[in-house]
Amino acid sequence: MDQTETFRLLGVSLVLGLLVGLQREYADSPLAGLRTFPLVTLLGSLAALLVDVAGGWAIAAGLLALAAVVGVSNEIRSRAGEHGVGITTEVAILVMFLVGAYVILGHWVVAVAVGVAVAVLLQFKVELHGIVDRLGDADVRAVMTFALISGIVLPVLPDQTFGPFDVLNPFEIWLMVVLIVGITLAGYACYKLFGARAGLLLGGVLGGAISSTATVASYSRRTRAQPDVARASVVVIGIASAVVFVRVLVEIAAVSPKLLPVAAAPLAILGLATLAPALLAFARVRRDPQPIPEQKNPTELKAALVFAAIYAAVTFALAAAKHWLGPQGLYVVAVLSGLTDMDAITLSTSRLVEHAESESALAPEVAWRLIAVAAMSNLVFKGIMAAAIGNRRFAGMAAGAFAVPVLVGVGLVLAWPE
Repeated sequence: MDQTETFRLLGVSLVLGLLVGLQREYADSPLAGLRTFPLVTLLGSLAALLVDVAGGWAIAAGLLALAAVVGVSNEIRSRAGEHGVGITTEVAILVMFLVGAYVILGHWVVAVAVGVAVAVLLQFKVELHGIVDRLGDADVRAVMTFALISGIVLPVLPDQTFGPFDVLNPFEIWLMVVLIVGITLAGYACYKLFGARAGLLLGGVLGGAISSTATVASYSRRTRAQPDVARASVVVIGIASAVVFVRVLVEIAAVSPKLLPVAAAPLAILGLATLAPALLAFARVRRDPQPIPEQKNPTELKAALVFAAIYAAVTFALAAAKHWLGPQGLYVVAVLSGLTDMDAITLSTSRLVEHAESESALAPEVAWRLIAVAAMSNLVFKGIMAAAIGNRRFAGMAAGAFAVPVLVGVGLVLAWPE
């Protein structure tokens, strides 16, 4: 490493120390602040520079010496009657020492990311504790369930195909479960943060992120008891249904890079066609601070197993329909699958696009049309649900709002170039 590069990396280390030190100084930490943390990161970097001469013992000795200094400092403060609460600053000191060392020995970009993360974690103490205070037993179980399905179940599943048509892969099936549960859990986490004070727009976004079908059912039911919220309810269910297309594109991007460039434009147009009636309705509704209805925690092992079964069934049905019924059979599967759920058909078709060597492989031009047909089927189902559950005025407005994207979707499927 030349001299110029060494000084550049030491500068990075110094800046990271200053960032964390600034936060600790602002928080009035009695142990370390704006001067101490830059010294800690520089100590780590200098120890790393000595590795070529003294070996890894230089870093170990620096870390032990730093831990001893922190321990002695706390003992002196304790004898002086200063009793601190927690060990956050002490741990941050040790972490930033290692960050300083990693600037030299590893990738400085990673070190910057870790250093910034430390500063952010320290700064948002109140907000993070507030999130924990709002969590219930079911929410903690949800996090642990996600850890179970992603960190324990997924790694032990075989990554190979089984059964007829060679399309059922246990690892891939469960990977799709992890993806969907992760997206849904993220939406629920946002609801826990903002749901109690969400207005119409945010309520629709959160409802779509968690479950657009459940949102349609909840707001349709509300119009029975409160007829005057019919138009506001149309705004929410329209936005929630439009968010589904964002979710679909995220799923395609995660699963099938080959399909995304082909599907992005028509599915985005379909999403905008779903959003447009909701925005027109919103223009006629005054700002409404109503929260979205109470949302149940969506992360349950039973629900994950059900989705895995649905995903496997849709994947098998698509392969079987293509083999026995030809292209027309695929659209029957798409219509039936899309009635209540968009995730399974989206992920199934996306995976089949990637399996180019398989007999069941789908062309991207066919795959996005199947997803669009499933989306139209889903919108029709929501319109029927709104008519069955909501009051007459709301049912008429919802039918008109959903008719627009269905007609646009039909035009896209028939007229979009191959």
